[in-house]
Amino acid sequence: MASDINHQDGSDFSRRDESPAEDEPIHSPGSPRQTEYERIGGRTGSSFFQTLIHLLKGNIGTGLLGLPLAVKNAGLVVGPLSLLAMGVVAVHCMNLLVKCAHHLSAKMGKPFLSYGEAVEYGMENVSWLSRHSLWGRRVVNMFLNITQLGFCCVYFVFLSDNVKQVVETANGTTVNCHNNETAVIVPSYDSRLYMLFFLPFVIVLVFIRNLKYLAPLSFVANISMCISLVLIYYYCLTNIPYPINLPLAGRGVDYPLFFGTAIFAFEGIGVVLPLENKMQNPRNFTIVLYLGMGIVTTLYITLGTIGFIGFGEHIRGSITLNLPLCWLYQAVKLLYSFGIYITYALQFYVSAEILIPPAVACCGPRWALMVDLSIRVALVGLTCALAILIPELDLVISLVGSVSSSALALIIPPLLQILTFHNEDMKLWVMVKDIGISLIGFVGFVAGTYISIQEIVARNSSRHSGTHLQLQ
Repeated sequence: MASDINHQDGSDFSRRDESPAEDEPIHSPGSPRQTEYERIGGRTGSSFFQTLIHLLKGNIGTGLLGLPLAVKNAGLVVGPLSLLAMGVVAVHCMNLLVKCAHHLSAKMGKPFLSYGEAVEYGMENVSWLSRHSLWGRRVVNMFLNITQLGFCCVYFVFLSDNVKQVVETANGTTVNCHNNETAVIVPSYDSRLYMLFFLPFVIVLVFIRNLKYLAPLSFVANISMCISLVLIYYYCLTNIPYPINLPLAGRGVDYPLFFGTAIFAFEGIGVVLPLENKMQNPRNFTIVLYLGMGIVTTLYITLGTIGFIGFGEHIRGSITLNLPLCWLYQAVKLLYSFGIYITYALQFYVSAEILIPPAVACCGPRWALMVDLSIRVALVGLTCALAILIPELDLVISLVGSVSSSALALIIPPLLQILTFHNEDMKLWVMVKDIGISLIGFVGFVAGTYISIQEIVARNSSRHSGTHLQLQ
């Protein structure tokens, strides 16, 4: 569930505690100690609870439903332990990003820094990088666009797969939810035709340029997704088979697929700074971050584990595709699909705010609206085309997670801490720790991307071979 906050909003404060290391704040020599949070303009921000809800929304989406397959790729013991470790590291990196943004915003006299701006000003702290600091912002914005548009590709695949299954099994769907079979399955169109069917509806949705008009739909979508998750958890918890005979560790070659899917699920890195900026009392944001991400990580581990236990080796890219084919759980698929449909506009908004304003600024006021809407249509068409080219939900999730989520969540924040505080008595163990986290993220980036592309090529070849044999 993506957050519906405005990433371009102005700031709420300019002075706050700076903490470059893990426990103790470090300040530049001769600079006054900054201990007060000051609101600018007296604007009322989000409350503790509202910020917590936004954080939860920003990290719960399609990635959560793919975690049972991720646990399958890692194993029944290795998978949950890896999710726990990844959650701890991801939350730590989110906290690093906030600390670095605090320090740099005070140093540069800016009330608020975006992720890209934080990296740009961090690079200016290093003499041999300062001339290229603008590229820091561009690289971060590139990965943000890849991530957000990647989410949108995943949503097209998710919508087509789930609605296709509901349509094909409608004639045989019963009220009996204890049997995961139907009497009759009627084959329908290819899933890629379903994507084309959804295309005009998604285009109309993204024409809503102001998020406040999406708020009522977003509220309904969040309610529907929450109801769906409760029913999914209920089914998984009440249908655990005995005895459990599943591998404790997966194959090493499949672990990069686990990495990509798992890091994709931690999709809230892009909303951390805007959320903290909009908070009424930003001093409490660290508590919100640890509490919210603790809840999220617990949800990830539990659903990933019980989903794999419940469906075993037959688990699919989204756990919804494994649910019983009865009316109750068919409704769950449709409810969650509706939530994902509305979430598309929220995820799309981030890329739109990065890409559209510069293009509109290059044309006159007469053509501004036409350019704006044209770019929106082109971006939606691009995400649909990519989804059609790779109509495999699990592999799209793994590829997007490996390419962009790993960079934003694991590789860049530790390096940003080194850039920001390297000349301010930064402890050696902190630097070693940061380098270690970035290296782990980089290895996951390379291995996950390679294995995901390899699997995509293999499945496409297999699909084309199967189609050729049928034609003969």
